Amino acid sequence: MCYSLQVTLVAAREDNSMKNEPTGDVRGGVNSNDQQHYKGSSDNESGKMVREVKHLLQSSDISSKDTSREQTRAMSEKLREETALPDVRIRQLKDQLVRARVYLSLSGTRNNAHFIRELRVRIKDIQRTLGDATKDSELPKNSLEKLKAMEQTLLKGKGIQDDCTAMVKKLRAMIHLSEEQLRVNKKQTLFLTHLTAKTTPKGLHCLPLRLSTEYFMLSSSQQDFANKEKLGDPNLYHYALFSDNVLAAAVVVNSTITNAKDPSKHVFHVVTDRLNYAAMKMWFLANPPGKATIQVQNVEEFTWLNSSYSPVLRQLGSPSMIDYYFKSRRGAASDSNLKYRNPKYLSIMNHLRFYLPEIFPNLGKVLFLDDDIVVQKDLTNLWSLDLRGKVIGVVETCGENFHRFDRYLNFSNPLISERFSPRACGWAFGMNIFDLDKWRNQNITEVYHNWQNLNRDRLLWKLGTLPPGLITFWNHTFALDKSWHALGLGYNPNVSQKEIERAAVIHYNGNLKPWLEISIPKFRNYWAKFIDYDNQYLRECNISP
Repeated sequence: MCYSLQVTLVAAREDNSMKNEPTGDVRGGVNSNDQQHYKGSSDNESGKMVREVKHLLQSSDISSKDTSREQTRAMSEKLREETALPDVRIRQLKDQLVRARVYLSLSGTRNNAHFIRELRVRIKDIQRTLGDATKDSELPKNSLEKLKAMEQTLLKGKGIQDDCTAMVKKLRAMIHLSEEQLRVNKKQTLFLTHLTAKTTPKGLHCLPLRLSTEYFMLSSSQQDFANKEKLGDPNLYHYALFSDNVLAAAVVVNSTITNAKDPSKHVFHVVTDRLNYAAMKMWFLANPPGKATIQVQNVEEFTWLNSSYSPVLRQLGSPSMIDYYFKSRRGAASDSNLKYRNPKYLSIMNHLRFYLPEIFPNLGKVLFLDDDIVVQKDLTNLWSLDLRGKVIGVVETCGENFHRFDRYLNFSNPLISERFSPRACGWAFGMNIFDLDKWRNQNITEVYHNWQNLNRDRLLWKLGTLPPGLITFWNHTFALDKSWHALGLGYNPNVSQKEIERAAVIHYNGNLKPWLEISIPKFRNYWAKFIDYDNQYLRECNISP
């Protein structure tokens, strides 16, 4: 019984450490809400293994005295089969290391000097054998010999002390330590993830500086784009893109026109902030989007968008909001608010999507695109879709519980609970077709303003744009086919290749953005292939794949 407990505990500890180990995929997303899905599967499996060990420990207290060695051996073999995983030899060697450390701490074996000397030698042999290997194929040829030698030494230890009570106590202590380490590592991973997500890489900091310098060296006549007459033509395909990330905006535009059947009919309206305005213009002046039309605007030139008109702009500048974002907190409160401590939440850029009719007064339909998406197919059919009187076309995301309304809104408040269903299906921003005429007719902007005023104390929802979007467009959404918009590439490594390939738009929602080093490696090339890394500005800023 003691041996089977050792085997199971080792598997549990191994599984916890493997799943909690920071990799190139972890940026810390893991989100916002969505990232909890990414972490959930691995945490559940780790927790399941630990629970199995606890169950064995409980059963061992009851039955260890009358369980035959044959039954114990059978149980051990069954556990081995159930926990069998690829690269078995590596796991066996790591298993032996943990078992060896148990014997180093037990009184019966610790007092046997000859055994302890032999055991320490075996431990060093196993550690050298493992080295940095992650696969069985990377182990040295003599690994099997080392494994057998260690097994013989461990059997000697079992002969010296086969005390189940002592072993159970040690295993329980190890479980407690493993759980505590897992808790601490999760907290550290969450913090580092959010820190990385809101940190601008050196290359992306260099790029706008380099571009701005070039832009201000141009004459006024060289600073204008062509085809201005197309900017208000309602018969063309218009895109709204709000971004302060030059490279991300470039990928959105490049991927869209690459897959467009007739790029000359596509018009991109890019809105950015004052700091990035010159850089954004310079990029598209130096890298024009083929036959498509481009416009770059500075959000600070929207004089109508001020605190007297916009409640959210008024709130974003309030001392209480700034305190909520940046005041140092300790303990659980800090963890619960960590995901909101991102500069994007204090930027009006994030809320421009609620002012589309004001930004485009002459347009009837516009396609809103986030800057963390990649277009993979021609999108023109979205303009001809019959939205059946609705304002916005969305891809619903209620396949999981945490994508329903109760995940985003405070249903303990009667203003929410009396108007909405907690089980109502959520949906995603990022790729949305808007009927601006229907928006104006139904005065949707005023609806948005009313709810923002009601939420000035953040009692209805915390922060961000999706919660007010769910409320503002309640009963005004048209469900698009899921193939239009594939989500999760910024937090979920389990998004299938089939789902990605059939999607018209793929979305890196979450913290693992494709321009960050901690992005999910297998998804990075879908984004990177639309960047010319031989571009002069990228080379000067050392931006490479």
